[in-house]
Amino acid sequence: MDPSSTTVTYEQPLNERIRIYLKLEHLFKQIANCAAVPTIWSSRSALFGVLDTLNILARHDIKTDILKELERQSKNLSRLESNPEVDTSQLTDILDRLDILIDRLHSLRGQVAQDLRGNELLNSIRQRMTIPGGTCGFDLPGFNFWLKQSDAARTHDLLSWYENFDLVRSAIDIILMLVRRSAQPTSLQAIEGFYQQSLDGRFPQQMIRVTIPSNLQCFPEISGGKHRFTVRFMTGGMNARPTQVQDDINFQLTCCVL
Repeated sequence: MDPSSTTVTYEQPLNERIRIYLKLEHLFKQIANCAAVPTIWSSRSALFGVLDTLNILARHDIKTDILKELERQSKNLSRLESNPEVDTSQLTDILDRLDILIDRLHSLRGQVAQDLRGNELLNSIRQRMTIPGGTCGFDLPGFNFWLKQSDAARTHDLLSWYENFDLVRSAIDIILMLVRRSAQPTSLQAIEGFYQQSLDGRFPQQMIRVTIPSNLQCFPEISGGKHRFTVRFMTGGMNARPTQVQDDINFQLTCCVL
């Protein structure tokens, strides 16, 4: 979130595919931002982002899933080419980007980031990550040795590993961009902090976005399924259990359906 922004947006995925994409988007930002900071602890955080990404990729056939989604998006957008109200230049640019990504994924041999899966250093750290304090120097001397290398050397390694995700990152970026732009926000009010809405089952619901002023001292808890979703605005300190606010809350709602 941009600290200078006057609003903050909370997102809730409505299917497992978008949930995975949002997690990967989060991890890609973690890797990129932490790798750019020349400290040992930032390098640790960036590397843990790499390993978390590999764990997600190992549990899901991301390559096939993204290919299907890109092709679905391309097919849907192609139907808009004859619509006079559509910016044809922008549409053509997006369709060209989708086609390039589809071709690159088709030509990719094996799975995404396959080369990293055999990296001995990464695998040794990966095996210890689930143990509390398991990545201490005495448990992983090889990792400790890597952390003692120069800032430039660590950054070079991190960016080299990060490049293995470039294709997936580019694909997820454009998919989430299209999903987020698929609908316009609507101004609504949550009576005593509660709002509920039914979903139209004829359209594939992807994501719920709730936007509120950044200075509002509460946050939305969003839960949803195929048929309806609810938004509860909660408040509470760091050491107190959150409770639903009793005031009426004005907010903007975007139901992304592309």
